[in-house]
Amino acid sequence: MSRIRPAELDERLGTDDEPLLLDIRPESDYQREAIEGSRSVPVYDDLRGGDDSALRRRLGEIPDDREVVTVCKMGIVAARAARVLDDAGYEASTLSGGMSGWNGYQRGSFSYTLRSLWWRLRG
Repeated sequence: MSRIRPAELDERLGTDDEPLLLDIRPESDYQREAIEGSRSVPVYDDLRGGDDSALRRRLGEIPDDREVVTVCKMGIVAARAARVLDDAGYEASTLSGGMSGWNGYQRGSFSYTLRSLWWRLRG
């Protein structure tokens, strides 16, 4: 399963290579803040509890003609969603750091800068 860093995602938004952003967080979190153009499929709590059936039931709502980037709070549960999508034949990846990473990138925060350096060092 692959990951996409916030800076790379930002570069791809609005281009011919724009992925579908699948935000799996609870609907209330999505309503409070979301990446523009993302689609809400609120299966976070189910996936966090180890149940992927809610996401599997909703696969028909997810186009398979482009990469899907899963988004959650920190990226951990979104990785589970990306694995389900991979297993179902989708090209899927996870937004590194989730919404926390995206927000840090948008603000240019020091913690994001450190995290970004860590990601680069890990390869």
